[in-house]
Amino acid sequence: MTELPLAPGIRSRLVENINGLTMHVLEAGFDNTDRPCVLLLHGFPELAYSWRHMMLPLAAAGFHVVAPDQRGYGRTTGWDPHYDGDLASFRILNVMKDALALLHALGRRSVAAVIGHDFGSPVAAFCALARPDVFRSVVLMSAPFGGPPALPLAPAPKRPRILDDLAALPRPRKHYHWYYSTREADNDMRNAPQGIHAFLRAYYHHKSADWKQNQPFRLKGWIAAELAQLPTYYVMDLDKTMAETVAAEMPSASEIAACRWLTEPELSVYSTEFARTGFQGGLQWYRCRTTGAPNADLELFSGRTIDVPSCFIAGASDWGIFQKPGDFEAMQQTACTRMVGCHLVEGAGHWVQQEQPERVTELLLRFLRGI
Repeated sequence: MTELPLAPGIRSRLVENINGLTMHVLEAGFDNTDRPCVLLLHGFPELAYSWRHMMLPLAAAGFHVVAPDQRGYGRTTGWDPHYDGDLASFRILNVMKDALALLHALGRRSVAAVIGHDFGSPVAAFCALARPDVFRSVVLMSAPFGGPPALPLAPAPKRPRILDDLAALPRPRKHYHWYYSTREADNDMRNAPQGIHAFLRAYYHHKSADWKQNQPFRLKGWIAAELAQLPTYYVMDLDKTMAETVAAEMPSASEIAACRWLTEPELSVYSTEFARTGFQGGLQWYRCRTTGAPNADLELFSGRTIDVPSCFIAGASDWGIFQKPGDFEAMQQTACTRMVGCHLVEGAGHWVQQEQPERVTELLLRFLRGI
């Protein structure tokens, strides 16, 4: 594997025996073990590299900054890459165990903050909810946390009705979570007709503030007519793959050249890694959610709240804030009892820490210094 293009002061290394994994981590501020630690957890389809813009500023502010490639991603090894493999190993509780084991391997018994973006956000949330003694504060990015699942009063249907309702719309649609749970999704993206580099360029563009149609608003409920207002990267046309969906929004050569938050060499890090590993590792996380059974153990925390200091940061142009109606409000009103900041950053879409790293770093440091 080629060496990652990292700024001086950020190191890449492998840490062995992490809950069955050899975990690849990026670190900054590692020269002094007395520094408080912050743990950065990426989402899909991302890598530890997604935090590259923020690591040195956080280290300069006095923190030991740790960003792993999570289970299923990048240069972390030891996870099952097969669709029919060990799905339960990707459940949220086990990914939380990955984070805890990594901290112990680094000699850390607690962190100043766990910070999660996209699918890293619910992992960070449950870390703070379940082990507040270890994860002393939490920052959630782009994916609001509405609270742990309630204990069911009756068995859930194997196929949610919303899927049939979406398919029955005049313009038939499907939800991306269930598309990502199909056997075909990995191949659709890994072997996209336009090539994996162009696929990822279009995907990242489509969900960013650079795609000017991203103008999110609150939806009235979890019903097909409301969800159909979401962009097609969330509620897809029924007959389209994700590669076909984003191809229609491929940025022009001039737009790509003007994209300073994700240059072509930076994008090559992602396309090279995902060409090597595929997407199935990350897609297994979605399957744990849609099949229900692997994440049913989260019902253990039903009624519990996050009681450590918390903060939410997202791009003002990020539909992720409202993709699950009610979660944004529940996070602030009930799920997090000590939420001290909720920030929507102008000029950013879903990839907020990459699109506006200076503003996000400023908000993080304000939060960390105030707790």
